[in-house]
Amino acid sequence: MILHTSISGEGFPLVLIHSGGMTGLTEYEEQSDYFSERNFKVIRPDLRGHGQSEGPIDHYFSHCADDIHDTLKALRIEKCHIAGVSLGGIAALLFSKKYPEQVSSLTFSGVFPIEPDNWKELSKQEAAHHEQLFENEEVVSILDGMHGNNDWKALLRSFQGDDFYPFDETGDVSNLAVPALCMVGEAEQNEISAAVTYKQLNSDIHVSIIPFAGHLVHRDQPELYSRTLHTFIESLDNNSSIVKG
Repeated sequence: MILHTSISGEGFPLVLIHSGGMTGLTEYEEQSDYFSERNFKVIRPDLRGHGQSEGPIDHYFSHCADDIHDTLKALRIEKCHIAGVSLGGIAALLFSKKYPEQVSSLTFSGVFPIEPDNWKELSKQEAAHHEQLFENEEVVSILDGMHGNNDWKALLRSFQGDDFYPFDETGDVSNLAVPALCMVGEAEQNEISAAVTYKQLNSDIHVSIIPFAGHLVHRDQPELYSRTLHTFIESLDNNSSIVKG
């Protein structure tokens, strides 16, 4: 399935994938400006069920990698850097595992390789938060406008399914074949533990802990997120030049 995309800038492709309940246009705005001014072609897709990308949401993550692949093929993009947060971080990771030949680097945030001990409690808290959103007329109006014909309430409720989170996939990174960076906010102890676990599972995964940031590190510290991601990408370019030299 080809996803609706927002594109800015010219240069090497950088795909930025939003969190659950958001869209390409409403997330990664600061990063889009930062990288499009620095010779990158910034591509921000709406994942299926979000924004202007429609499609069934059952077995959600079984579709994500192929959706991104189909979208890049339609855009005639053979290789890209890719970054995602939360739901988008999972999608970016699964895409990088299935189509490593298309990935120059992977950056992911807010992703868990194993189920945290308090996962059920966290899920209940998130479900309660979503139900509060559904009662807020102003928020409902905004989200109705963002997601068009998609049933965003059903989408958010689906996130609470017992088998929704693909831990079997997110934890299987020992053979990850692309350069990878896991960025987490210092306020999220579970995510710091997750980052340490990723490093243990694959020593080639880089880890960056961003101060004064929580789950959505790119929103809490947009400039620091952008500079860290840019430094990571530049380090790969520099290492490539050294090898070629």
